[in-house]
Amino acid sequence: MTETEIEAKVLELVADQLGLARAEVSRESDFDKLGDSLDKTELMMAFEDAFDVSIPDETAAGVRTIGDAVALIREHIAAKQAEV
Repeated sequence: MTETEIEAKVLELVADQLGLARAEVSRESDFDKLGDSLDKTELMMAFEDAFDVSIPDETAAGVRTIGDAVALIREHIAAKQAEV
């Protein structure tokens, strides 16, 4: 999965989960400005399900923007593929 594909899926998930128009979210969007901490937690769980990765709470706490989430997911996918 390419970074562009990951980004598109993350943006779609964020918009759907928070009830926003897709145009309202971008790679630079800050999770703190999009919703509360519960929203962010639910989004991290949605990312885990959608991408079949596990994101530790400590790591998730450091994710501030959608771009950060994309990079984190890309790293987890790459690490998982390296294990195979």
